[in-house]
Amino acid sequence: MLLPFKENRTKSYYQLSQQQRINWLRLIRSQNVGPAIFRDLISHFGTAAAALDAIPELAKRGGKAAKIRICSEKEAVAELEISERVGARYIGYGERDYPCNLRNLESAPPLICLKGNPEVLQQPTIGIVGSRNASVSGKKIAHDLAAELGRNGFTIVSGFARGIDSVAHKASLLTGTAAVFAGGVEYIFPEENQSLAEEMVKTGNPLISEMPLRWKPRSKDFPRRNRIIAGLSTALVVVEAARRSGTLITARLANEAGRNVLAVPGSPLDPRNEGTNKLIRDGATLVTNAEDVIEATTSIASNSNLDNQISEQEELYFEDGPRENTQGLETQDRSEIIASLGPSPVSIDDIVRFTDLSISKVQLTLLEMSLAGTLERHPGGLVSKIQE
Repeated sequence: MLLPFKENRTKSYYQLSQQQRINWLRLIRSQNVGPAIFRDLISHFGTAAAALDAIPELAKRGGKAAKIRICSEKEAVAELEISERVGARYIGYGERDYPCNLRNLESAPPLICLKGNPEVLQQPTIGIVGSRNASVSGKKIAHDLAAELGRNGFTIVSGFARGIDSVAHKASLLTGTAAVFAGGVEYIFPEENQSLAEEMVKTGNPLISEMPLRWKPRSKDFPRRNRIIAGLSTALVVVEAARRSGTLITARLANEAGRNVLAVPGSPLDPRNEGTNKLIRDGATLVTNAEDVIEATTSIASNSNLDNQISEQEELYFEDGPRENTQGLETQDRSEIIASLGPSPVSIDDIVRFTDLSISKVQLTLLEMSLAGTLERHPGGLVSKIQE
């Protein structure tokens, strides 16, 4: 049974045992299991070990013909042993060193791999992101913002890409910066940032990823990384972004996560500023210097719900024992739920309302479909059926 340990009267944290850490890693590394499915499995089965035992039957009932791949204990142990050798560690959601801001993200990773000093992320955080093909003026603005914010006690969070990201990291090496990787923390991308990664580790600044240590990033991994940047940041500053860019994805994700989005205006003649200028037009806070950012962030902090208290969502992860009856779902009920889904996203509440079935039956069927790879989940708790 997991027990919380208390740092003081207002903060309490949980501590995973080594076996629980192995089981969590096995679960999140298994086929079709992402953060939302991980959470649903724990909700239904109480522990990662029980969820791992249940996955094959759930996937079969969801319509998966082939055997679902489950991460073996040997694979998970090997990954943890390698992490120890390279100076990285896996931190579980709700443990003391899991970043507070990230805990409040709806799609927070159950485990993060962190290399460096996690205490850097206990300071107030500001995300700075922007164009890879940045202009000299854009780089200067990013450098000055990161340096001045660092001197004022902020940790700078970014995505380790060339351009604005790299400049922001370099400018805040001595005051605190955190790099979020799309691949594993042992796969340096881009290669030209090898020396920057070494310097970050040398100065105690954290490298963070939810992916396996030596994972080579794919195109679809970058939006996943961007949501972590957004989640870690109290506010996000955009410096140069084209109209269609990964930077704007980060800004959208930050907005969806309830973070304030700030943008530096630029010349309308430069396509690298189309995205930032549009953000301002659509309601992002216009900033031109660190003082503007600090002023905006101070007003956020005074009204922020981001705190260090254990949330109901965290307690869900750490309550051992089964909570839901996962047996006895009638074939007719399952068929009715599946028939109610189509390619257009709908809310789970609407499925419950129009099928007149219990929320537990609907959630279980959606969990089965997710594991079978026939359900797509969308922001805001919406779901749709993947068409064959």
